[in-house]
Amino acid sequence: MPEVQLNIPAIGEGLQEARVVALLKQPGDLIARDEAIYQMETDKAVMDVESSVSGRVVRWLASADDVLAIGAPILVVDTADEVPAEASAPAPSAQVADVGGIVELNIPAIGEGLQEARLVATLKNPGDKVKRDEAIYQMETDKAVMDVESPYEGEVVEWLAQVDDVLAIGAPILRFKTDEAVAGVAPVVPISSGSSSVAPVAATPVNAGGRRRDVPPRTRAYAKEKGVSAEQLEVIPASGAKLMPGDIDAFLAGGSVAPVVQSSGPKRGKNFSEEPFGGKQKILASRLQRGNQLVVPGMMSIVVDWGKIEELRDVQKAKGGDFQPSSFTYFAYAVAKAAAGHPIMRSTLVGDSAVRTYDHLQLGIAVSLPGDELVVAVVRDSDTLSWVDFANDMRTRINDARGGKDQADESVTLSITNMAGHGIREAMAVVVPPGVATVFLGEAYNGLSNEVPGEFKVIRCANVGITIDHRLINGVGGAEFLNAIRDNVAQIAELTA
Repeated sequence: MPEVQLNIPAIGEGLQEARVVALLKQPGDLIARDEAIYQMETDKAVMDVESSVSGRVVRWLASADDVLAIGAPILVVDTADEVPAEASAPAPSAQVADVGGIVELNIPAIGEGLQEARLVATLKNPGDKVKRDEAIYQMETDKAVMDVESPYEGEVVEWLAQVDDVLAIGAPILRFKTDEAVAGVAPVVPISSGSSSVAPVAATPVNAGGRRRDVPPRTRAYAKEKGVSAEQLEVIPASGAKLMPGDIDAFLAGGSVAPVVQSSGPKRGKNFSEEPFGGKQKILASRLQRGNQLVVPGMMSIVVDWGKIEELRDVQKAKGGDFQPSSFTYFAYAVAKAAAGHPIMRSTLVGDSAVRTYDHLQLGIAVSLPGDELVVAVVRDSDTLSWVDFANDMRTRINDARGGKDQADESVTLSITNMAGHGIREAMAVVVPPGVATVFLGEAYNGLSNEVPGEFKVIRCANVGITIDHRLINGVGGAEFLNAIRDNVAQIAELTA
């Protein structure tokens, strides 16, 4: 019996494990190649996983809620039981065109809720031969940077986007020549044909039972909630690779899914100017929007004795030499060392069922770029570093960030934003998942000491605020961490000795 074993796929760099969310097929069910068979959750996304073969489910090797290593076996499929041709054959409009077998590959939907992705790198050039499942480009979403593999074997014809372009999920990115049968993909009219007709619309993907397979469970539930019948659900057009709740709303509003129009460049109107939304800022905007949907923010602040840092900074300047860390670097070290004793600041939520605590702190530093762009520098294992190593590494990482290198990843749980040089004393910072807290530093000012009640003593002060994700960190936890920062600032000379 030609049985094959399917394994948990690797969908991005750095992933070690995934949780099985739901099994979409049962033993004995027929499945078509590229049909969704189960859902898995990583620290980056919840996504449908499609079968790489056609056949019949023999047995599952894991159950819902099991956590498996990337590459671990999850399912056995009998490929002798092919899906009947009459059930799996695509409609005529969904077959590969006779004209050279050229199809368009689209930006895939690797998790629910994603709207767009930035093209990070193209790994193949026009004319290059490509094997099925070979990485052909890298894309960045608000959840991860990942390699995207080709679903077919063939040859790259033409890239339809450039590096740093931000594309909608489901938007075409590549023209590809293949001899394989391609279900659910509309043929591409060759440019040289001179045809003025519109290329056919892609047929709705369906599985062997006639039920479309581009509808995530969340969308089916949303459609049922809105009173959309099963028959209507089969014909609603999807704006991307998957039918999303927004497509349901557009259908109910009587409208159609508008294509994404890429701005070609700056424009000038009667009383306004318009230019394309920048790639880095657009990705940041997507991250912030997602954070606004997930995070339950809580904010508090404290006053620290900034004079301690200024005194130590003056002593270091008087010594001379190349090692001249900024006042902010001293403060960042105080934050990193405080996190060593507060593991909640090194933790993050994995879905809604687990808390992951990292052994050490990957400290994010917000770095401003010209044009009001923002990237993040990351000091790795910052809570373990000596003072000199920390200061040197932080300078290197910030210089890399100023060169445009955004270093943020899913392990960055705590970040610092420094507004001291902009005259801002108080602000509410934003938490971007999977981060759980952001520390704010305001400008230094002359204030009153609170050490001795009734005594009026002017000291150099700075306000330090923190915004926490209340889903994981409560008020006392945030307050205790702020107090640890304040204590470290007060003892900065001893901390850096």
